[in-house]
Amino acid sequence: MRTKEEWIERLKEMKKNVYIGGEKVGHVDERLLPGINVVSVTFDMAHNPEFEDVCTAKSHITGEKINRFCHIHQSKEDLLKKQEMTRLLCQRCGGCIQRCMGIDSMNALSVVTKLLDMRYDTNYYERFINFLKYFQENDLVGNCAQTDVKGDRIKRPHEQKDPDLYLRVVEKRDDGIVVRGAKAHNTIAPYADEIIAIPTRTLTKEEGDWAVAFAIPADTEGVKLVVRPAYVHKRIKLDAPVAHFGDAESFTIFDDVFVPWERVFMCGEWEYGRALALLFALFHRHSYTGCKPAVTDVMGGAAALVAECNNIEKTSHVRDKLSKYIGLSELVYAAGIASAHYAVKSPSGTYIPDPVYTNAGRRLAGENIYHEYEILADLAGGLACTLPLEADFYNEETG
Repeated sequence: MRTKEEWIERLKEMKKNVYIGGEKVGHVDERLLPGINVVSVTFDMAHNPEFEDVCTAKSHITGEKINRFCHIHQSKEDLLKKQEMTRLLCQRCGGCIQRCMGIDSMNALSVVTKLLDMRYDTNYYERFINFLKYFQENDLVGNCAQTDVKGDRIKRPHEQKDPDLYLRVVEKRDDGIVVRGAKAHNTIAPYADEIIAIPTRTLTKEEGDWAVAFAIPADTEGVKLVVRPAYVHKRIKLDAPVAHFGDAESFTIFDDVFVPWERVFMCGEWEYGRALALLFALFHRHSYTGCKPAVTDVMGGAAALVAECNNIEKTSHVRDKLSKYIGLSELVYAAGIASAHYAVKSPSGTYIPDPVYTNAGRRLAGENIYHEYEILADLAGGLACTLPLEADFYNEETG
């Protein structure tokens, strides 16, 4: 397993293809450090003996100990451990751990490549296993590039005026394929090792060119990562862990990018575009039943702290509001536990969480997140929005 230092050194060696504010920069640009700090937690915790059981796993293909963010779920227990790990790490960084995107897409591919081989007598699963060995042995960080830019939402991919509004294959060669298009909302992409592209929707028989899945290094020729990093106020004296964490979202352009066949996991099998899209969403939503409770935990802690600051923490209506954080957090987590308990084993051996319980947890969390913000705003009043900047507390005239 890699250390965070080894991972960061690899990022420094990557070709510059990140664009921020019109400037072409490297993969460890200062504005990306908050996100890099988040992913660093996934390496640190895997090397911490106290958390070894939850943050590492045994590879089912090599038998070696690996980071759990590189693991394919081989049991219900694996799903439970992944959920536990996700909540634990998200509590540490106060938000999205980000690295789940890569392994959730890998688990989806582990299922669908096997199904493709069973139906079409292809060798996608063999390619996937070879890539998985590389992924695990090098403890790689993956980004899932799924959401196409879409254009006219009423029209299907093949009906768009610009066919590149959905990522597609524009050329097939003896040694690989050439793809063109873009993917949006790609968290972690500028500091990922690999970009894992998959379909975003159900496809039809006219849309074989858009039925494509593959993995490529994030600095591959023709890949352009147009990034919006999170803004974090730099602190001098009032330091806190949250001041060092953030994320970055990429609009990822594929400008006639070559992908060798050994890294192609779907090409033309439009019937399985829907299955791959939904399976990634399912695995990712199960991860959400770990990360969202952690975010609620942190938000509930902030609400309790500001209530104490205002000396209202013991009033009944405030205690009732604070209890809602606990209830929501544990109910969403419980939905993830239930979905793991009722998981089913796929033909590839990968365990798939129950879709009903997974989506019930995701819905409960998604519908209530705004209510959680509302409670926090209610308890804090204008304090959170208009509090002076750090330096003003230390200015001799205003502090």
